[in-house]
Amino acid sequence: MKLASLRGPGRDGTLVVVRRDGLAYAPAGAAFPTLQAALDDWERAEPALRRIAADVELGEAAVAPLVTEELAAPLPRAYEWIDGSAYIHHIVLVRKARGAEPPETLTTDPLVYQGGSGVLLGPTDDIVLRDEAWGLDFEAEVCVVLGDTPQGTRREEAHRHVRLFLLANDVTLRNLVPAELAKGFGFFCSKPATAFSPFAITPDELGDALRDGRVHLRLRSIYNGALIGDPEAGPEMHFSFFDLIAHVTRTRSLTAGTLLGSGTVSNEDPARGVSCLAERRMLEILSDGAARTPFMKPGDTIMIEMLNHAGESLFGRIAQRVVAG
Repeated sequence: MKLASLRGPGRDGTLVVVRRDGLAYAPAGAAFPTLQAALDDWERAEPALRRIAADVELGEAAVAPLVTEELAAPLPRAYEWIDGSAYIHHIVLVRKARGAEPPETLTTDPLVYQGGSGVLLGPTDDIVLRDEAWGLDFEAEVCVVLGDTPQGTRREEAHRHVRLFLLANDVTLRNLVPAELAKGFGFFCSKPATAFSPFAITPDELGDALRDGRVHLRLRSIYNGALIGDPEAGPEMHFSFFDLIAHVTRTRSLTAGTLLGSGTVSNEDPARGVSCLAERRMLEILSDGAARTPFMKPGDTIMIEMLNHAGESLFGRIAQRVVAG
């Protein structure tokens, strides 16, 4: 089942059920006007939404053509946006890029930060850049939407709380990061609004690509019209989503509608490219002694997408342009 949120009329959008080909939708109806309302009452909402989805596929429901530009993020605002960093190769490279050592617990204790969740960008929203000196970068990620998840959730129980999957562009202002982290209090100004894919999908849509809390498909990033990376999202995800859920619920419960990210998808194989510019710049430094690739500037574009084994776009495309602030 694919779900999306039309923009308006309220801040949380209007929930719609999307046809599997991503070209048409039917309203979810008054009982579940927003995705957050559905997540708050998932036991009742899921079967009702699946009935609409079945009718849409059979041609037995009235549908409207889907225009991606009319979509907000599936959750236009969320109670929490928690981002992990589950790909060791990415952590090592970006830490080298800013002259920092990886933590001693690199392989045993997940890295997470809590981002802003009150303003989340839709899949075609512009990335506003006020100062090129800040070092704008994209980061292509896989995410999950959680239902109510109790404190102390064990890894073996974590799958029960995963409601949906989606993609994210977790934008970073790289040149603001070192000074913020040097204060010892984490990211803030260096992490502006995150953008999300048009569609959030139920786990069954992933089929056998979903194994052990990991999505075993390639995540494509097309930067200024050229493929810059298509790494495998599954094999090198050191901490699975189940591991991340167990970690973030160690000391607190999470409410329905919490977003949890994988961190930048990254592979050691250079043929798979990169999911952010910081990695490419660090690889250039290691091979040539200097970074050649600049960070993003107004006019640049980034597209992020994941295809299944049949070549179908599972989440639709994040397609953003950088504009001057």
